[in-house]
Amino acid sequence: MKKQFAVLAILIIFVFSIPVYAGAPMATVEANVKKVLDVLRDPKLKAPSAKKAKKEKLRVIYKAMFDEVEFSKRTLALNWPKLTQDQQKEFVDLFEQVLEKAYIDKILDYSNEKVDFYKEDMKKDTQAEIQTKVVTASKEIPIFYRVLLKDGQWKVFDVVVENVSLVQNYRTQFNEILANKSPEQLLEILRNKVKEH
Repeated sequence: MKKQFAVLAILIIFVFSIPVYAGAPMATVEANVKKVLDVLRDPKLKAPSAKKAKKEKLRVIYKAMFDEVEFSKRTLALNWPKLTQDQQKEFVDLFEQVLEKAYIDKILDYSNEKVDFYKEDMKKDTQAEIQTKVVTASKEIPIFYRVLLKDGQWKVFDVVVENVSLVQNYRTQFNEILANKSPEQLLEILRNKVKEH
């Protein structure tokens, strides 16, 4: 399951999750997906020598679309207050890098799967879930985006792939670590993951 989730998650972080501005959440997500797909389909970025430039373009989109602090808070949940302010800041930065290292090479293998947007579920005035599915040659993969309206912008704070929440998946892993280790030891684990080649 973890391997399957990791493979499907490539469709989450950089490819289909994009900056969402105030307005109808689904309409805005759908309009902005094209910007991300344009990067992946750009003929000028197909060559191996353009890999770095493509990664940088995707990185800019990621930083614009995701509420990294909210994502980190929800992932650590009850453990978040156990970190000092400096540790929280470092965690947000390291976690972003860990996610990028885990998924970006897979994202670059994107092969023109179709994305259908079929439902916008407003949970509150400031929170919505956008329900989509990725259609491949062999199956349909449901992907739901949970977005939050903050400072006039809709930002993604969680993604659910085939009923598996990205936040919940990482929360389980970090809870296991923090059950036996200190916040500083967790940060050291993440530092080492970022350094791995």
